[in-house]
Amino acid sequence: MLRILHLLYSFTTIRMEGYINKCRRSCNTRGRRLVIVMASMGAVLFVLQTLRLPSFSPHFPSSKSYITDGERSQNEDFLSQSPGVGQLSIESVSDNLVKSVKFSKDSDHGFGIIEMEGDLEEDEDSNAAIDLNEGKDTDNVFPADLENDSILEEIKDSENGFLLKADRNDKEHSPSVVEQTVILGNGTLRVDSSHDSAAEKVISDKFDSNASSSTTPATKKKLIVATLSLSEMNELLLKNRASRRSMRPRWSSAIDKQILVAKKEIKKAPIVENDQQLFASLFRDMSKFKRSYELMEKTLKIYIYQEGKKPIFHQPLLGSIYSSEGWFMKLMESNRQFLVRDPRQAHLFYMPFSSRFLQASLYVPNSHNRTKLRQHLKNYVDVISTKYPFWNRTGGADHFLAACHDWALYETKNTMDHSIRALCVSDVGIGFQLGRDVGLPQTYVRSPKNPLKDLGGKPWNQRPILAFYAGSLHGNLRSILLHHWEDKDPDMKIFGPSTFRAVASKMNYAQHMKRSKYCICPRGYEANSPRLAESIFFECVPVIIADNYAPPFFEMLNWEKFSVMVPEKEVPRLKEILASIAELEYMELQMGVRKVQKHFLWHHKPVKYDLFHMILHSVWYSRVYNFKPR
Repeated sequence: MLRILHLLYSFTTIRMEGYINKCRRSCNTRGRRLVIVMASMGAVLFVLQTLRLPSFSPHFPSSKSYITDGERSQNEDFLSQSPGVGQLSIESVSDNLVKSVKFSKDSDHGFGIIEMEGDLEEDEDSNAAIDLNEGKDTDNVFPADLENDSILEEIKDSENGFLLKADRNDKEHSPSVVEQTVILGNGTLRVDSSHDSAAEKVISDKFDSNASSSTTPATKKKLIVATLSLSEMNELLLKNRASRRSMRPRWSSAIDKQILVAKKEIKKAPIVENDQQLFASLFRDMSKFKRSYELMEKTLKIYIYQEGKKPIFHQPLLGSIYSSEGWFMKLMESNRQFLVRDPRQAHLFYMPFSSRFLQASLYVPNSHNRTKLRQHLKNYVDVISTKYPFWNRTGGADHFLAACHDWALYETKNTMDHSIRALCVSDVGIGFQLGRDVGLPQTYVRSPKNPLKDLGGKPWNQRPILAFYAGSLHGNLRSILLHHWEDKDPDMKIFGPSTFRAVASKMNYAQHMKRSKYCICPRGYEANSPRLAESIFFECVPVIIADNYAPPFFEMLNWEKFSVMVPEKEVPRLKEILASIAELEYMELQMGVRKVQKHFLWHHKPVKYDLFHMILHSVWYSRVYNFKPR
């Protein structure tokens, strides 16, 4: 019996040991699997935590992707080629330099900045320091936080949008960054050599091919080329139109056929000799302009991206020297005729950002480093090109922007320079692409509540002042102007800031313009100046002294009929040039100013052929003319 029990014990022990060993092997296998699974989950969490995708606050209540099943396969290769979205999010600006602003409100100007937290370098404000005679109502002063969207919503006026009254330190300035220095001929124009511009071809035709050239060893250099005359700039426009075309769409769209039809219609536009609203002498080709404008009204549809966070996006400025971009943004976003909610129906895509708010929010004063501004726009493009197929379909050629700050050329370089850029800095020497980019008039609206306040001036025969200028000494040219003409001739009312204060109490800036035959518009740090639009506003013939500056709507308007262009080197002969213009010729110039004035005026509700529609038409015309079908 004992032997039997011993055998049973031995058998049971052996079976138990086998079962235990089997369980151990099974547990070890499962344990290893569990460890692998847990490690994989940890790695995924680490990657998601490290590589955060930027998020956006939609401009409209809902935001959805418009990539259809048919388009998804076409867009996959573009998404794989698109630059990855980095860690910098454009949802918020954690290191905003301008964190709070104090606003004042009055019946004429609406909201206006009177105090800004954070130091900004000096801005070029054409005449704010000497011309703002409007009183401030200190009872209506209140603060606003630029980092807090809810407060920005509180200060937004339902009729006029967000208003900034031009202050006396309202502009950042430093020379545009350029990369190569080569001397061609004896000119003085700065050209960004990184742009393959046809300007160099025009210049090489003008000068001998053996012209002396040299390259400086500096890291940041400048290309110095000859000044283009008006006829040579016209030649440049024609050459660019003949040679430059947008990227072919990566896949076809029904929208493309509509653009091609419009292009053919414009080319064979019927001859129009008389029009009750247009004046043929002011246009290069009034018939083409009229037909193109009609087709724009009939055909054009625009989609505005919902992405982007205020104040850099979707926040218009209406009362500063950069108000052109703000007024266009305000009127575009509230438009019902051209906007569509379905981007698949759009011919053009508007990217609504403020170059002024971009600079004020992200630039570190005195750092001379604007990389963060460009990166911010790059992140924006990364997002819309990843979420939607439309940017990748055309390489951004059917996208457009309106920006008036001096740095807009730099900010959009490489990222948006294949798009249609409506820019105040329309200098062909530093990257403005004549024939594709659009010249944006720099307007200073003194009364955003009433943008037509004080419109007009004295008749041609009641303007006793030959020439007038008053302003700050930004750039070298203005110092030269004052050196030759300040207090030198009673017919030449040329003032610096200090000398103008002595006479402003008797006759202010606007009154001087209203009583002058010619208003001098010299370049400052850049070629553009709000004086050009101011001159037209007050019916004073503008005298443009800014080499290689392509005036607004250059591709359509005949500027020789209502302005005088003087090369910078001829400043010492300024009075001689103006006095040589016969009275009859001056009468025709001044009449031209009065006729073209309607094209340079803002209205709260846009009217036909006004400034809003002229800007939009130039963008439309650029897209149609440069379109290249698949």
